[in-house]
Amino acid sequence: MTAPATPAELLNHLKALGIATTTTEHAAAFTVDELEAVAGHLPGVHVKNLFLCDAKKKMWLVVAPGARALDLKKLADIIGSARLSFGSEERLVRVLGVAPGSVTPFAIINDKDNVVQVILDAEMMQGDIINAHPLVNTMSTSIAPQDLLKFMAHCGHSPRLVNLAAAARA
Repeated sequence: MTAPATPAELLNHLKALGIATTTTEHAAAFTVDELEAVAGHLPGVHVKNLFLCDAKKKMWLVVAPGARALDLKKLADIIGSARLSFGSEERLVRVLGVAPGSVTPFAIINDKDNVVQVILDAEMMQGDIINAHPLVNTMSTSIAPQDLLKFMAHCGHSPRLVNLAAAARA
């Protein structure tokens, strides 16, 4: 098994793909509220990332705007999965190579076997900038949505764009 990518390796990979990003260092942010406090001044959408497993052990990475509260039962219906629950820390580290609190769409760089299905909020992808952790929660990297898709395609992933507003908690 190869070691997971480091933030520097990720940023170098993005640069090699011709993808322009801006990375800002900040205090560790484990939650959306903590991220708002340390990086809320950055323009664009700040994301929340849910690493989920369904009852059939299929793995999902759901990326949505930080303010969007999701109902896992509604989400399962929308994405066509079995009952969803949060993936274990062990599985998260093994498959995506990141610790809890650092889950990010960039972690698919470590999913060499392409076992995680990525779901991106369609509304979020209409914006100009997405802010996500570059594999650690002490930094935020700003990237254009189309460049995030380019990165994911280069990593062998074909994310699904889904209207996650329909999975919002009441």
